[in-house]
Amino acid sequence: MRLYLKLSGWTFNPITPDVVHKKCVMICAPHTSNWDFIITLFLMIQLNVKASYAIKKEWMRFPFRPFLKAAGCIAINRLPRKNGEERESTVKAIARLFEQRDKLCLMIAAEGTRYLRTEWKTGFYFIALEAGVPICLGYLDYAKKYTGIPKMIYPSGDIEADMQEIMAFYADKAAKHPKQFKLDQRYLPTQSSSDAPSQ
Repeated sequence: MRLYLKLSGWTFNPITPDVVHKKCVMICAPHTSNWDFIITLFLMIQLNVKASYAIKKEWMRFPFRPFLKAAGCIAINRLPRKNGEERESTVKAIARLFEQRDKLCLMIAAEGTRYLRTEWKTGFYFIALEAGVPICLGYLDYAKKYTGIPKMIYPSGDIEADMQEIMAFYADKAAKHPKQFKLDQRYLPTQSSSDAPSQ
């Protein structure tokens, strides 16, 4: 894989926040191809970062458990209801993982799919907010063949302002399949129509 990426012209952005080695929620976009995961996985290896992924506890059973655990998957166990109380939300259950670990780089697919969607899934934002950890912004730019994790933001609670900053970061990143990638239309950066991104 290292030889393939080198021969195909991919290079890595050397600027990486230290928190990626500690605790953070990490998103990576654009996501329009299975190759995105492979290149991102190689990036994690290059940075010596073990990324983790949250999945339902029902999946962590024989015979899948050993393979999923080795791949960095963590089972989510939402606390059962007590005395008629509502069951713990998925956001709170995932955020609780950060309390249980000294280090955790939790990777979440912000777009939620490889196919075109005009609204991203914002669960990653609320998980980071609940856990009090930063959001690291990973990217793949197929036009420049450049990848990395050069930026992070601490969620302020003002989702509109924070998501506009995130959208501004990804506005010039080229997907492998450009027609399958759009920024979240609810949070496009504030700018004049003449300067609006073509995506």
